[in-house]
Amino acid sequence: MSDVLERVSRLCRDAKDASAAIARADTATKDAALKAMAAGLRANAALLLDANARDLEAARAKGTSGAMLDRLALDTARIEAMASGLDEVRALADPVGAMDGLRRRPNGLLVGRMRIPLGVVAMIYEARPNVTADAAGLTLKSGNAVILRGGSEAFHSNAAIAGVLRAALKATGLPEAVVSVVDTPDRAAVDALLTMDTTVDLVIPRGGAGLVRSVMEKSRIPVLAHAEGVCHVFVDDGADVAMATDIAINAKVQRPGVCNAMETLLVHAAIAPAFLPVVGARLRDSGVEVRGCDRTRAFLPDATPATLDDWAREYLDLILAVRVVDSLDEAMAHIRTYGSRHTEAIVTRDHGNAMRFVREVDSSLVLVNASTRFNDGNQLGLGAEIGISTTKVHAFGAMGLEELTTRKFVAFGDGQIRA
Repeated sequence: MSDVLERVSRLCRDAKDASAAIARADTATKDAALKAMAAGLRANAALLLDANARDLEAARAKGTSGAMLDRLALDTARIEAMASGLDEVRALADPVGAMDGLRRRPNGLLVGRMRIPLGVVAMIYEARPNVTADAAGLTLKSGNAVILRGGSEAFHSNAAIAGVLRAALKATGLPEAVVSVVDTPDRAAVDALLTMDTTVDLVIPRGGAGLVRSVMEKSRIPVLAHAEGVCHVFVDDGADVAMATDIAINAKVQRPGVCNAMETLLVHAAIAPAFLPVVGARLRDSGVEVRGCDRTRAFLPDATPATLDDWAREYLDLILAVRVVDSLDEAMAHIRTYGSRHTEAIVTRDHGNAMRFVREVDSSLVLVNASTRFNDGNQLGLGAEIGISTTKVHAFGAMGLEELTTRKFVAFGDGQIRA
């Protein structure tokens, strides 16, 4: 067995052992660990910033784009956000052991379902060091052990964050292996991890389409995919132009390098003359490159001609595809054809159109008169998220505590036997 395979195998065995301990831990113990984790992040902010500076220096030397550098960068506010996220998870109800659906069968058996942890969850992700803390906090509270394998671009940041979290676990009497890190940037480690189907229960890839596709092709373990975010905003006929403009700018500009940023703006032909010049000026002032269809370029002559490939692109940058459509049906057909089932929004004053859009658009979050940037576990009240599933088994959308558990049947009897 190669050294990498042996190291990963041992890591997974230790995580499996630790998963039994965290599965039986009571809520008070888990909350104490989360409190210590948050305190540790705050107390070690300087250490985390130093580690992140090493990663940023290496990324800049490689010519990494500004949007990707933004995903990678830590500052005091983002460290505080990680710590606050752990505090919010601690305040959430513990799902483990919750019973629902209890019903009495004709033979007297009382049958119900109980929430239980998944076991060992492997996270494979790129950039965004905050994922390390979010994943650790959510898996711990939901009674799971986690194995973290971040991208090589954030190697030092992730190692430093995980070190702080593991120290907090040890201080509160829980096994450090509840949170484990694949401590090598060697890609062979990922391939090895994906073969550990006897010790790892679920793999969640979080990153670009190439990463997700590679994990799904190689894994022997069930995969819950967090695919790319080709997100749309549709501005309907009669929409409030000021509202639609603010929503479009926020969805594209606030953080263009994240998966819930808008990548395509669809505009009803009837509102295009009033809306496109206004939003176009705001986009230009924000440094956004517009790639438009011929009808769009009639109103925005500076726009680059859009190609067929632009409609399915996740730019993760200050680039936006814009298309004029003739109807709500055409907008929804475009989304069905080119979308990734991540996040879609409609801006409209028509309640009937809003409800059709909500019912018929098959994405993990569908919004009415709000920015796509709200598809985030924290914003949706989950405390934090381990990812946004764009598949439907067993979760769809932002994944919080409940999505990191499953349910088993339990039955209470008084001597029943089956005839």
